[in-house]
Amino acid sequence: MKRDAISIKAGDNVATALRDLARDEVASVGVGDGTVPVTLVDAVEFGHKFALHDIKAGDDILKYGEVIGRATLDIPAGAHAHVQNIESLRGRGDLA
Repeated sequence: MKRDAISIKAGDNVATALRDLARDEVASVGVGDGTVPVTLVDAVEFGHKFALHDIKAGDDILKYGEVIGRATLDIPAGAHAHVQNIESLRGRGDLA
């Protein structure tokens, strides 16, 4: 089956686009051995992330089964998840 994006671990709340994806497109997201459909509310470039489901401001962003950041704004399902709505939690001396 064709996959437009992947989510590495079942608990991840973001997926990574495997190609440029258009707004309003229904992306087929590979999760484990299966796929789930996600309707995009934003265009998402190849290699960028989008929310698999609604993420609330302050929630951890999970990718590869690891916390990679925190949502600074609510991120609806299918929205581009990037620097405009996520702050990094890695390599920051102010969080030590």
